[in-house]
Amino acid sequence: MIPVLLHVGLGTFRPVKVEDVTSHKMHSEYYSVSEESAQRINAVKARGGRIIAVGTTSVRTLESAALEDGTMQACSGDTEIFIYPGYRFKCVDALITNFHLPESTLIMLVAALVGKDKVLELYNTAVKDGYRFFSFGDAMFIE
Repeated sequence: MIPVLLHVGLGTFRPVKVEDVTSHKMHSEYYSVSEESAQRINAVKARGGRIIAVGTTSVRTLESAALEDGTMQACSGDTEIFIYPGYRFKCVDALITNFHLPESTLIMLVAALVGKDKVLELYNTAVKDGYRFFSFGDAMFIE
């Protein structure tokens, strides 16, 4: 496990209520990636390993701190990153997360990773089979 930090705020949980998702405004949230964590992530990537984020907040932190070439830098600050379909992931290769609510930035992040059609398929199965949603619900591994 490699620790990173994101102070979760309203931006994570506020539903998206606009037709054009590109006009949705995320609230700023503080994040931090230590020098040790950045070095460990870069070492994993350099040897061909995958970065598996645990939770959407970890994804947002890693993607905020990653450089365009996918390398991680130690840094901290505020992020307003909004990850939705069409986003090109720089660092994260897979994700463990809960089943999130419709119209949330969180489900859009999941759709950015696996595609909208796959998210619909996953969520139809989850509803049909009685999976629990949101923070204390069932989880899924997405790659």
